[in-house]
Amino acid sequence: MSRVAFPRTDASTLANDGDALHFCSTCAFSQACLDEGMDKAELMDLHVLVEHVGPLHAGDHVFREGDPFDAIAAVRAGTVKTYVIDEEGHEHVLGFHLPGEVIGLNAIDEAHYPCNAIALDTVMLCRFSFPKVAVLASRVPGLQRQLFRLLSRDIGRASLLAGDWSADQRLAAFLIGLSRRLAARGFSPTRFQLTMARTDIANYLRLAPETVSRVLRRFQQENWLRVDRREVELVNTRALEVLAAPVLRH
Repeated sequence: MSRVAFPRTDASTLANDGDALHFCSTCAFSQACLDEGMDKAELMDLHVLVEHVGPLHAGDHVFREGDPFDAIAAVRAGTVKTYVIDEEGHEHVLGFHLPGEVIGLNAIDEAHYPCNAIALDTVMLCRFSFPKVAVLASRVPGLQRQLFRLLSRDIGRASLLAGDWSADQRLAAFLIGLSRRLAARGFSPTRFQLTMARTDIANYLRLAPETVSRVLRRFQQENWLRVDRREVELVNTRALEVLAAPVLRH
């Protein structure tokens, strides 16, 4: 298996944020900076840890299971899918990561990546050397707290669908969860594109693809949402939230 962990890019493909101290609005660590009221020197300490990676295209791997762990990455644009392949060669989708979210945190304990991460569309990343981030976090409490928040969020999402929920509840929770995550980063909570294939959604929700299609059709018949290929509009968000409430637990 080839190893392509966090592919390096030349100057022609690096993202350009302009001023050296200008951070993306979707940066996973922006809240830590704001909470701490970091001055320019502290912001520069964080900025020098960042390596812009991309563009990666659909099908490109960010890292593969077993690659040595030395960095975490924040998604700046696009969607990244994480997955594993079992001994029988079947794929199991673990999650979908949107702009402002971090991948690689689940590798901290074992010092290697325990899953694969692949771009679903055109993806841009910010790569953070984890050893350097850990040192900086010891000096910047807000950064340390943000790392803990991100770890906690990852654990919560991983266990989200572990209960004995119906297909309707699972899909409603998926859509509402996606809506809330997009809204938190300033995107529309009611109109968005499903960048992942229906088969991937079904795999993640532990449902058959035909079940996902059937439930989506029923939600449309109830006038709770509209679907045009991969474009989704949530029409009755409240109804979906009520259905998803037992799964999301808030």
